[in-house]
Amino acid sequence: MILSDFPAVTVLVPCFNEESTISSTIESLLSLNYPKDKLEILIIDDGSTDQTLSVAKKFEIESNVRVYHKENGGKFTALNFGLDLTRTEFVGCLDADSFVHPDALKNLMPYFTDPKTMAVTPSLKIYNPNSSVIRMIQNVEYNLGIFVRKISSLLNAIYVTPGPFSIFRMQVYRDLGRYHHAHNTEDMEMALRMQSHHYRIVNAHKAVVYTVGPKTLPKLYKQRVRWTHGFLENIKDYRHLILNPKYGNLGLLILPLAFVSFFATLYLVLVSYYGLVRIIIKDVIQIQTVGFHPAWQSLHFSWFFVNTATLSIINVLIAFLTLIIIFAGKRLAGVKDRRVMDLVYSFFLYSFIAPLWLTKAFYNSLFSRRTPWR
Repeated sequence: MILSDFPAVTVLVPCFNEESTISSTIESLLSLNYPKDKLEILIIDDGSTDQTLSVAKKFEIESNVRVYHKENGGKFTALNFGLDLTRTEFVGCLDADSFVHPDALKNLMPYFTDPKTMAVTPSLKIYNPNSSVIRMIQNVEYNLGIFVRKISSLLNAIYVTPGPFSIFRMQVYRDLGRYHHAHNTEDMEMALRMQSHHYRIVNAHKAVVYTVGPKTLPKLYKQRVRWTHGFLENIKDYRHLILNPKYGNLGLLILPLAFVSFFATLYLVLVSYYGLVRIIIKDVIQIQTVGFHPAWQSLHFSWFFVNTATLSIINVLIAFLTLIIIFAGKRLAGVKDRRVMDLVYSFFLYSFIAPLWLTKAFYNSLFSRRTPWR
């Protein structure tokens, strides 16, 4: 799709202690292949205690950049602050640790030529994934997400409008109200609120946005506990959507599948852990009883010893299907890299670390424990 007319767009950049990335974020917006007089950039500093505000202030020399400071109140308050200042019919958000591809907005806005479209989401990629093993794992996950988000769009069943560069009609906020705290996942709550009122959300898979993923396991753990806990709490708040035919594929397919897959994943992984522990205990007892006697010379492969238990077959099928989806996601977003190590790390490590945040998020939700932002 090609734009014949360029609508005016405001991009809100809420930020808190992002002095290391805010410059690159703003520069990426200024480099968009979009008419400068049709693009307004509002930087909202949410009470940062570092140099974020002073760094952002340097960009006020640009005619379409405005910088504001407010007391710390959380991301949703910064977004609402920016919405009060928005004068255009289209508005979006870009997290201060994310960067847009120069063609992102140009590839995204044509979807609004359909008057029924109320929000458009981009394709998200991990910035500089080779900088750590943890980011390589996220890179695989994000490529998978590109495919899933596009399929959800075709099914009219998107339930998250990501903070990095989702664009909305201002009508959404006039009709449905502003952002809520929403368990630190306001992007999910807004999408579910829109879906509950039958507002259409679509995905522009060629509108690419890069986000800086957590570099270490502790940071990834905190982020994913927040995301997963937010998912569980928002599903609880919008449980009337689930299995309700009024909400089409979202209510009958996508949300039930997402909810069931959470517990299915936790179950499969824990059962696999249990089986692994049993094998290790058995081998330790055997070694203690008869000693350690390696028999490398007699090793050989036989189909007789292949594990054909139902759980093993399910795990293999899931792994194979996941690979297909990952490559499909790469193809959709135009990713041409042929790295394989990120796949290797993901398959061998993700199943060991994902249960950490799944279990913690479930515990927090079950006992009404608060999940911090960072």
